[in-house]
Amino acid sequence: MRTRQRGIAASLLVLALGASAVTPAAAAPPSAPADRSASAASVTAPQLRLPAPRGPYAVGRSTVHLRDTGRADPYVPEAGARELLVSVFYPARAGSGVPAPYMSTREAQLLLESRGLGGLVAPEAVGATETYARTGAAPARGRYPLVVLSPGFGQSRFTLTALATDLAARGYVVAAVDHAYESTATVFPGGRVLPCAACDYVERTEEAGLAEVARGRAADVSFLLDRLTGPHPAWRYASMIDGRRVGMAGHSIGGDSAASTMAADRRVRAGVNMDGTFFDPVPAAGLRGRPFLMLGTEADHASGGTFDPTWDRDWKHLDGWKRWLTVADAGHFTFTDLPLLAAQLGITDPSAPLPADRSGDITRDYTGAFFDLHLKGVPQPLLDGPTAGNPEVTFQP
Repeated sequence: MRTRQRGIAASLLVLALGASAVTPAAAAPPSAPADRSASAASVTAPQLRLPAPRGPYAVGRSTVHLRDTGRADPYVPEAGARELLVSVFYPARAGSGVPAPYMSTREAQLLLESRGLGGLVAPEAVGATETYARTGAAPARGRYPLVVLSPGFGQSRFTLTALATDLAARGYVVAAVDHAYESTATVFPGGRVLPCAACDYVERTEEAGLAEVARGRAADVSFLLDRLTGPHPAWRYASMIDGRRVGMAGHSIGGDSAASTMAADRRVRAGVNMDGTFFDPVPAAGLRGRPFLMLGTEADHASGGTFDPTWDRDWKHLDGWKRWLTVADAGHFTFTDLPLLAAQLGITDPSAPLPADRSGDITRDYTGAFFDLHLKGVPQPLLDGPTAGNPEVTFQP
């Protein structure tokens, strides 16, 4: 199977999160474990910060726990109802609320331990990353489009925080979703840490299993939309959401899931796949004319490439407005927070030399422009063709 999407997570997180602690080990091959003998504990990590969002709104953040009592968990049926943990980012009134942590110290600890970095980087430093979102913030007046974000396989919703806060500041409600038993670093209510049972499932089933993951996430998102836009919403500020304007974006398997969700649920009007293989193919009949953006690495996702032929295959099936963009010098995790954190710790991934600030800017600019065009109807020249300010971005094919 396409092992990079599964295995690259561990190696890049070693680079991204172990830098302040492990200078000698940073030169080791990406698959090598961090060198715990490198007097790591004496090195102090800097205050980590995500890029400040650039929209006109302040950003609030809520956490919503959902249980789909009509569906058993597909990976651990004996656990009962399928569960989701959702961070909802929203346009807020300036000056209200208190700063929201990136993640809890416990979740940061789990993340670091799962990557062999326990004791090398203080989980408090990772958890305290400045996000520019605030809990308890009063919502801004008005109704806003909704964008659902789904993370990469084995990753948590926190890895898409920079994109989520930027979209919220631009005037979107954003629901970033953790799918139960699909992450190693999510703490559910009651302090429950659920193992990545989906990881074991995919080890056995490979591509077919990843296709099932994408379809399962589509069912998760449909349930989420029911609970956010239905008659008895689970989120206290649900009246902010304009249920007629819904989009979805995802990284890796989350990007495949965006297409799977659109195929299954007409409510999702526009979708973005950030560097994800289409394990669950786009239907031959298309997506009922709805717009779709494919944003990926030039090395792996240029038209006619052999690394991931599913992009060439499924491009033909997209039957609405569409763009296929690739980014030079990008890596699989370019479209997440990880390069942004890595740069502040003094480490870059040699296989993805695109500077971290450009990684963040390109991801936020093109994704934001896509949703501004298709959910708000605002013309976006950025999506019409190459621009001098973004020489790394190529319009394919």
